[in-house]
Amino acid sequence: MSENEAVVFPGEEQVVIEERPRPEPGAEEVLIETERSLISTGTEMANLTGIDEEYVTSEEYEPDYPFYPGYCNIGRVIEAGEQMEEDLVGKRVASYGSHATFTTASKPAPGTSQFGTYRVVPETIDPDEAAFFTIAEIVMNGIRKGAVTWGDVVAVFGLGLLGQHAVRLAHFAGATPVVGLDPADDRRAYLPDEPRIAALDPTDNYLDSFRDHCDGELADVVFELTGRADVIPSEFDVLGDQGRFVVLGSPRGSVEFDFLQHCHSPGHQIIGAHNRTHPPVESSATPWTQERHAELFFRLLESGDVSVAELISHRYDWSDAPDAYEMLLEDRTQALGVLFEWE
Repeated sequence: MSENEAVVFPGEEQVVIEERPRPEPGAEEVLIETERSLISTGTEMANLTGIDEEYVTSEEYEPDYPFYPGYCNIGRVIEAGEQMEEDLVGKRVASYGSHATFTTASKPAPGTSQFGTYRVVPETIDPDEAAFFTIAEIVMNGIRKGAVTWGDVVAVFGLGLLGQHAVRLAHFAGATPVVGLDPADDRRAYLPDEPRIAALDPTDNYLDSFRDHCDGELADVVFELTGRADVIPSEFDVLGDQGRFVVLGSPRGSVEFDFLQHCHSPGHQIIGAHNRTHPPVESSATPWTQERHAELFFRLLESGDVSVAELISHRYDWSDAPDAYEMLLEDRTQALGVLFEWE
């Protein structure tokens, strides 16, 4: 049986390449040979450094190793299960498969989780850009939950991969202006050069500058994407009355929070927008499932309304995966889109 090279975290801050058996597709699955996979720097580095997916920060917690990272996989279908259409073979698909030579995925079915499913990728789309599909699904869900609309003033705290997408997609949805805030110069430099998109350092007494960029106004919507619970109370300083505060990242830990000051008195809404809050079933009331958001993302790439190629900061051959994570351990702010090439 062909070997399956996979990236593995055997323990805290340890990365190796492991040879595993090639998976066999089930009757309702396809076997995918990976072309590209994208590191989700927030989630994967949390697992690599000992904080698990449920954001446990207790010193008594022991991470569940070995851990197989990755959920932004682009590849070709090389085999289809007996209950799948044969014409799927040869198609390029996106899946939540890990960083491995081969992975399996199933067809989306109503009422089921879409994390183990695939989405067909149009041949006109570069696989490098298609690899950002999971990031786009997460952010599109947050934009909808935040009810961003024409003319809204939007602030985005944290300009990693999710934050960069949040700025672009909020702007595309009609928000104006959109202000991205991050203490890292390198990350602020990745923002689009658009008249109504601004970049600020949130550690630099920025409130007056924020109002200057926003015609004296405060934000209608704030997106939290730093992943740091301790900075959340200060982010409410730019949120206007009746504003929406969308927790789109995954803040770890706890913090003291004054609900009277930051929620009750100004009438703020606090909205959780984890990827799992997508509706599992498409309906007239909740039509935007993960699969539909991926399809929309691919259409926006095709039309040129959205571009993510400029967010690719690093490329590695899959065999150099330990070097990629070592780079991220040293300074994650120097990187955005980190791609593994498997061809």
